[in-house]
Amino acid sequence: MKAAKRKLNPAALFIIKFLGLFAIFYGFYIIYLSLVSPGGLYSAFLNRNLNFVAWLRYVLIESSSGILQLLGYQTKTNTDQMLVVNHNIIHVGYDCLGFGVMSFFAAFVISYPARFKSKVYFLICGLAGIQAINIIRFVTLSLYWKHTNVYLTDHHTVFNIVVYILIAISVYFYTNHQDKATTHLNAAD
Repeated sequence: MKAAKRKLNPAALFIIKFLGLFAIFYGFYIIYLSLVSPGGLYSAFLNRNLNFVAWLRYVLIESSSGILQLLGYQTKTNTDQMLVVNHNIIHVGYDCLGFGVMSFFAAFVISYPARFKSKVYFLICGLAGIQAINIIRFVTLSLYWKHTNVYLTDHHTVFNIVVYILIAISVYFYTNHQDKATTHLNAAD
């Protein structure tokens, strides 16, 4: 006689999927970053042809520059910096790109039980929203941030707090919507 198989609690399954996907996404980013950064495991081919990290940095810098130019500011950009003439220069490092936040968000959306179409829509909108907030941060920093020796707060920390609060709010509404849709479908059966 076979022992009855125990099913894993849906909440535990969600947590395992979420943590596993987050580790995969963020781990992939860290490993890929080491492959496209000179030194160590550097791959010139990946750096030249498949460097999505440099592509995202370029899009963020040029989008920020474009918005500032629409607002009447003169900007100069290179691969990792943006200067607003008579204001500030910002350096867009790897930690400014939001991959940790995007990994967290993507892992949540994929792990949460919902319809595929709903997941895709929420994932695309959420990732675009995270980067829109990032662009707003770059624009704001380039105009108003003054570096001093007095350490008050780190703008990366402020960005992360704001984004995680917005993610929490959007996840609240998303999960409520998904739960209502599931309840409605179950009631129709």
